[in-house]
Amino acid sequence: MRRITLFLIMILGSYFSQGQDTVKPLVIDTPIIEPAIIDTPLRIINLNPFFSVHVDSTVNYQFLINKHQQNYFWYLRNAPVGIRINKDNGLFNFKADKSYFLSGKLKYDFNYKVSIGVQNLSDPADRIDTSFIVVFFNTEIISSDLKPTVSGSVYIDEGEVVSFRVLCDEGSFPIENIITSSNVAIGNFKPVLHCNEEFRWQPDFDFVKETDSGKVKIVQLVFIGSTKFKLQDTARVKLIVRNALNYPIAAEQYKMLVHEMNSYVLKLKYTFLQLDKNIKKTKRSRTAFDLTAASTALSGTVLATSKNEDTKRTGLILPSVGLILTPLKEASAPVKTAEQNQATLIRSSIKRLEYVIQDNALVGDKDPDLTQKINKLKEEFKQSQMQLIDVPIEVTNNMTEEDLNRYFNSMQVKKNYRVKKK
Repeated sequence: MRRITLFLIMILGSYFSQGQDTVKPLVIDTPIIEPAIIDTPLRIINLNPFFSVHVDSTVNYQFLINKHQQNYFWYLRNAPVGIRINKDNGLFNFKADKSYFLSGKLKYDFNYKVSIGVQNLSDPADRIDTSFIVVFFNTEIISSDLKPTVSGSVYIDEGEVVSFRVLCDEGSFPIENIITSSNVAIGNFKPVLHCNEEFRWQPDFDFVKETDSGKVKIVQLVFIGSTKFKLQDTARVKLIVRNALNYPIAAEQYKMLVHEMNSYVLKLKYTFLQLDKNIKKTKRSRTAFDLTAASTALSGTVLATSKNEDTKRTGLILPSVGLILTPLKEASAPVKTAEQNQATLIRSSIKRLEYVIQDNALVGDKDPDLTQKINKLKEEFKQSQMQLIDVPIEVTNNMTEEDLNRYFNSMQVKKNYRVKKK
């Protein structure tokens, strides 16, 4: 470079030293270099990574690239409903209609990621894919509401499971947490903490007290939902819990009562057996006295017709012997009137208890008339015990239930104690 500069200075000095009046321009021949054409990569020169759109507003945005638009086409992927782009010129437009948000197709304060791309019509490799974010907002605050799946008053019985969900109608700000409370203390329940969760509760059989009016207890459930800005909404559900029968315990009580009545019936049957045998023994003794008196009288009558005086005298005495046997019969084998009445009463009580037990048998796995049947059995059982309070009840140890039933249901017993028509 220094050499070139010195060379130019020597030429200029020689030129001015010739003493010419005019100055000729210095012409230096240099080669003309044409600029090189460089193929730059495709890019969107005005990409906006974030669009914040107000409801009921219209967005028109022109995307540009660093090349001629007519050679490329535009496209969108994962675009929310209503967002469009002109495939020829890249004009992005959208009208945030409020109906989209009321119908649930769009949400406020939610980041929608939209993929945008542009591609060369002639060269598929000449393309670009990118994305931007669209967020919709509304200056009008729409409250979020709690909506239980039940409404008004819900009637349930003790021991019955009540379950329902608490849904949320989301507004400008969604409900983030829910608090469950009640006016009375309830236990073993599943609370609702967030939207669309289920409340579940099963009241105990002793939840409704005897002192509660109308045998019911009212439970007021309160659900309080809060947003992140502490905006609250409250939903209420009234549960009316009715006093109900504890069926498993009542069924056990019924079985115990029936077992006790069957045992009592067996005792009555054994007592009846003892009375009946005693009555039969007395009847046999009285029959023996009657037959003896009759045979003595007959013998006396026969002997009285004899020609032999001694035999005739004996025949006259024998009828008096028969008369003597009558007071002996009454003294040694009196009529068992009390025992007969007791046996008859016991037999009728046994028949009645067996009929009542059979008539109040349980129907199905869960008989709806269980309480009435228990009360009926108790009433009949108590009445039978009161009627037989003066009858000594024997306890059998040497006879089985089959033996007692066989004796009690024998034809002889039925014949002796059947009801006679007057």
